[in-house]
This record gives sequence, C-alpha cells and structure tokens, in this order.
Amino acid sequence: MASAADARAFEVRSGELVLRGEAAGDGVPIVLLHGLSAVRRYVVMGSRALPRSGHWTIAYDARGHGESDGAPDPRVYEYADLAVDLDAVLDGLEVDRAVLAGVSMGAHTAVRFALEQPARVSALVLITPAYNGHPHTDVDSWARLADALERDGVDGFLSEWGARDVAPRWREAALENARQRLERHRDLRAVAAALRVVPGSVAFDGLEALERIEVPALVVGSRDEADPTHRLGVAERYVERLPRGELLVEDEGKSPIAWQGARLSRAIADFIARNEI
Repeated sequence: MASAADARAFEVRSGELVLRGEAAGDGVPIVLLHGLSAVRRYVVMGSRALPRSGHWTIAYDARGHGESDGAPDPRVYEYADLAVDLDAVLDGLEVDRAVLAGVSMGAHTAVRFALEQPARVSALVLITPAYNGHPHTDVDSWARLADALERDGVDGFLSEWGARDVAPRWREAALENARQRLERHRDLRAVAAALRVVPGSVAFDGLEALERIEVPALVVGSRDEADPTHRLGVAERYVERLPRGELLVEDEGKSPIAWQGARLSRAIADFIARNEI
C-alpha cells in the first residue's frame, strides 16, 4: 500500500523541452524550486516531511539540470525562461495556485513569477536568496566555473571553485554537497550553459519590486561564514521590502537551516499553518 510520501514521477512539456520531476502527498500544493547547478532533491534535501504532513509537494529539475532537457539554444536560461517553465509545470499538473519554495535561483524565479502572476501564488518561501535586485556583475567567475565543468567535469568544477570563500570549518561539507549535486546531472554541458547565463540574467528590477508582493513570505537566510555566496544581508533586505515577510536564520555557529531538510520542512509547514494557507 502506497504511503502519502511515495513520489509519483511526472513529465511536463515547456515549449521544446521536457521537464521531469516528482510529486508526493495531497493537500496544499507546494512547488520546490532548486538552485543553480543543483537538482530537485536539493531544496529540502530529500526529506519527505512535507508530504507526510499533508502537503502536495511538487519538485522538478530546472531546464538543463538533473533529468530535464537542456535548451537547444545555450542562451535560453534567463529567468524569463525559468518562469515560463514554472507556469508549464503548474498547468501540466492542473495546479491553480501554489506555495512556491525556492533556493537561490529557485527563490529568484519564484519572486519573478509572483510579480508576473500573483493570482497563482499563495505564499513564498525564499531560501538563501542572492539576487540583490540586479544581475551579478562578476559573470566572469561563473564563466570560469562553466568552462571547468565542461572541460574537466565535476572534478574540474570543484578545483576551480575550491570553496575558498567558505570558512574552514564548513569547507569540506560545502565541497561534498557540491560534488553530490553535480553528479546527479544527466548533461553537464547543459549545466555549464546555465552557469554562463543565469547569474547575468534579470530576475526582477530592483528590490523595491518586492513591495508589490502581497502574499506571506518566509525568507530563510544563512550566515556568511558557511554560505558566503548567499549573504545574510540580502535576505534581511528582502524581509525589509516584503510587506508580509519574516526572517528565519540559524543561531551563530550552527549549521545553516537551508542544509537541514527535515528542519526546513517543519519550518515551511509551520509557516503555512500559521498563515492559514
């Protein structure tokens, strides 16, 4: 007999691409959106707590990531394209309105979608956002990572990155996490294409755009020593701008909540319950 947490695989077409994912549970729809170079399990780290607690949990691999198709044109990885894919997933699964829970690139995609189609979003969970209202200016470093990944595979990526900006106590865990997620991709060339495009893409124009989002929003930050790519200050600025925003961050010296799937899932479920979604 299947349990509420048993995953059901799905495929959805978005234009020329097929996006692949899985859904589990019943109840309030939650769409999980992963970060750049990750795959769908790296939102709540494989935890099944959300479907077990009565939530219809939908996770899919972004274009060019995991099991989903890469774009035929390597330039078509803009946030505008990612938002179109999210719309296709909602339509394909016949979801009228959902909670969007995204990490980094997924968080920025969720914000863009909420600004474009507010009627389809019941709440936001924005996990370690990095977009400060404008695209990255240092796109060369991302291009070097893409080149290393394409030329020398996962080891090349890890050698180029090295987690050198991560505090020593967290460096080994950060490198192992990166290796595990990169090894789950079907097409590393497609991931490299995304690495070249996404950081320089416009998710939304200026942090003041967040002031137009009326739904409840939980922003999950992380402290800079463990995750310097996703500055806590950016998460704090999101909360300042979001009319119904609240911040969740780990205590000093503790492992980031974003790395703890079960704890993060409980926080999401509590947030949904408190806001009667």
